[in-house]
Amino acid sequence: MRIEADPDVCVSSGMCALTAPDLFDQSDDGTVVVLRSDPPAERVAAVRGVVWRCPSRALKLVDTTTG
Repeated sequence: MRIEADPDVCVSSGMCALTAPDLFDQSDDGTVVVLRSDPPAERVAAVRGVVWRCPSRALKLVDTTTG
């Protein structure tokens, strides 16, 4: 699995960084920064929740085995 983020779509709500600070942060302008694009297996469920909660849909989780 791989986390992808589109900072151009991000509205800087910070939900990702608040929910999973080990995987996400915010830049100086508040947009999403992915700290680790390859989440460990035990964090995939949490990442799915973060992606689902993103109000601008700037995040997605890509299955690297299928694309």
